[in-house]
Amino acid sequence: MRADTPEQLAALASPCEVQGVQLHLDPIRTGAWNLERTTNALSSAGLPIISAMMTMQGEDYTTLESIARTGGVRPDSTWPANLGAARANAAIARRLGVDLVTFHAGFLPGANDPERAHIIDRLTQLADVFSAQGVRVALETGQESPAELLALLSEIGRDDLGVNFDPANMILYATGDPVASLESLAPHVFQIHIKDADPPPAPGRWGAERPAGEGSVDWPAFFRVIEDRLRGVDLVIERESGDDRGGEILGAARLVRRLAPSLVSCS
Repeated sequence: MRADTPEQLAALASPCEVQGVQLHLDPIRTGAWNLERTTNALSSAGLPIISAMMTMQGEDYTTLESIARTGGVRPDSTWPANLGAARANAAIARRLGVDLVTFHAGFLPGANDPERAHIIDRLTQLADVFSAQGVRVALETGQESPAELLALLSEIGRDDLGVNFDPANMILYATGDPVASLESLAPHVFQIHIKDADPPPAPGRWGAERPAGEGSVDWPAFFRVIEDRLRGVDLVIERESGDDRGGEILGAARLVRRLAPSLVSCS
């Protein structure tokens, strides 16, 4: 929501008809935000922190090529800093009472890529860091197909490492149909983003994020999968573009209540 202070975040989120927030940990880790001040502001607004996220350092989302090169845990140049940030963020998550932290792993190497074992080792190290603080980890979808992510999760084989499912990212990266992808990944889904998008205009280009309900996600079918298989999993509205994020987050909350009211009552 582009808030500069915890108080501003609370003020921006309060009118959005949400039951909690997913909090970015890095501003607390760097000292830009004070932990106690953050918890006080959100608590006073009646907004519990239901999960948290961290950003891997050095990521460049300018183009698909740049994020493939710099994203997640793949670059050697940023790995030491990212591992150190994860240790600090895990301790912060524990202090906040948060049991789930999400992040992008980056574009995953294929089964025959010699770099694959390297990436699996790094993801295992991160899972160990967070597990030591009683925190689960979820990899956000989008930069790989569901089959590729399923294969990776099976290879690592941890109950505390799962998926933060983002339907819009599947469209933005052209990596799979959101409804079919959610079906296949359901046993591993720890959290779901409510986010919408339209597909790329051409191969190698970005798709376009849209307000929920105005893009290409088939929300009735998407919510049916959640109602059938993922009741109790938190739905977190994410809006990363646009000039009226508060209004569009409110619209997304109302979309969920209109199309799947039973999911709100059990969250």
